[in-house]
Amino acid sequence: MIEFTQSEFLVETEVPQDELIISRTDLTGKITYANETFCEISGYSQDEIIGKPHSIVRHPDMPSAAFEDLWNTIKAGKQWKGIVKNLRKDKGFYWVEALVSGVYKKGELVEYKSLRSPVSYATKLEYQKLYDKMRSEKNERIRKIIYT
Repeated sequence: MIEFTQSEFLVETEVPQDELIISRTDLTGKITYANETFCEISGYSQDEIIGKPHSIVRHPDMPSAAFEDLWNTIKAGKQWKGIVKNLRKDKGFYWVEALVSGVYKKGELVEYKSLRSPVSYATKLEYQKLYDKMRSEKNERIRKIIYT
């Protein structure tokens, strides 16, 4: 069980409707490019995030099965689409719809790209409930929020 005693875990940053978060990673998942919107929303500067694993923004509410599916899909040469709750540097969070795929040069996979856009409030609620259920069924850590 995870106990959150920091109120920052409850602070959501809304992704603006007219913005697109873009990043690229090498084949091991280390960030090689992050657009200005990604830096703004995640709270990291370019210098802080380039070279870091993309999992730096993985929120503890996300079930491991979601990322297993993502990696299995993109390693098979297919495009993955899903709803993701991300963790900001300041421990806040933001929700996105992610579209992840390989980047090929001369037929060879050289990197991955991720395009992320905002999601509706109803979608956030739906996926929070789904992800809580998935984590519970797999005996993954369940969050418990404590107000002090």
